[in-house]
Amino acid sequence: MKKIMVIGAGTMGNGIAHVFAQNGFEVSLVDISEESLAKGLATIERNLNRLVEKGAIDAQTASAAISNIHSSTDLKNAAGQADLVVEAATEDRELKKGIFKQLDEYCGPDTILATNTSSISITEIAAVTGRPEKVIGMHFMNPVPIMKLVEVIRGYSTSDSVTKRILELSRELGKIPTEVNDYPGFIANRILMPMINEAIESLFHGVAGVHEIDTVMKLGMGHPMGPLQLADFIGLDVCLSILEVLYEGFRQPKYAPCPLLVQMVTAGKLGVKSGEGFYDYSSSKKAEVVSAQFRQG
Repeated sequence: MKKIMVIGAGTMGNGIAHVFAQNGFEVSLVDISEESLAKGLATIERNLNRLVEKGAIDAQTASAAISNIHSSTDLKNAAGQADLVVEAATEDRELKKGIFKQLDEYCGPDTILATNTSSISITEIAAVTGRPEKVIGMHFMNPVPIMKLVEVIRGYSTSDSVTKRILELSRELGKIPTEVNDYPGFIANRILMPMINEAIESLFHGVAGVHEIDTVMKLGMGHPMGPLQLADFIGLDVCLSILEVLYEGFRQPKYAPCPLLVQMVTAGKLGVKSGEGFYDYSSSKKAEVVSAQFRQG
């Protein structure tokens, strides 16, 4: 397994391509937009240079990694050559299912199809293919080049041999894989998102302010980042999407998204990506608490 195709040149996709390329794999980075590919490649090069500056890798390793990546907008051609595909497109169920239908048609019969989804059912995605035993979740954490965890999710039909190979491959990348089963949110987001939602509920009901809630969790619980700032970093739209998957899957009130989160996403306040969420990022990269009141009513 030496030829890897990564679908999506955004934050997660370019990070996944970076890690594979840095570890000697030949990578095809595929996106529908040349502009997105250019941005993704620029990000990879910038992040590799930072690692060189920090002494984590040498310049030769960085140069080799860049040369291992080839970008393309031609999904069919790239898929036909891949030993493994890692899909990292937008967290949209129908979009992902459409991509996997195409991959099943374009890829060789032995190609493993992995998705970086953080919450959508692997079994549901696999069901649109003729190879459900070769479909698996490979959920990297952001930022991919730094974070060690890979959540490896078995669908209902995922074979033991494919699971074993992806666990081994994750270790080859210097990651620490953890195998979980296919239930809404898996493990990472099943635990993380209700915590973030509860922090938003606490803000909504006026229990404390943005800074105070995050300070309690950082100083009291040892979290490197408070839940509201973390939500901004993830993207409030992504948090809402994952909570909706959890609520749809379990039908339990504790997974229902806070009305404040719904309002903020509707208003386009998505966090870092939009320049404002619970914090204001418009004038600098440093998070400043937004002056707006977040209480209900």
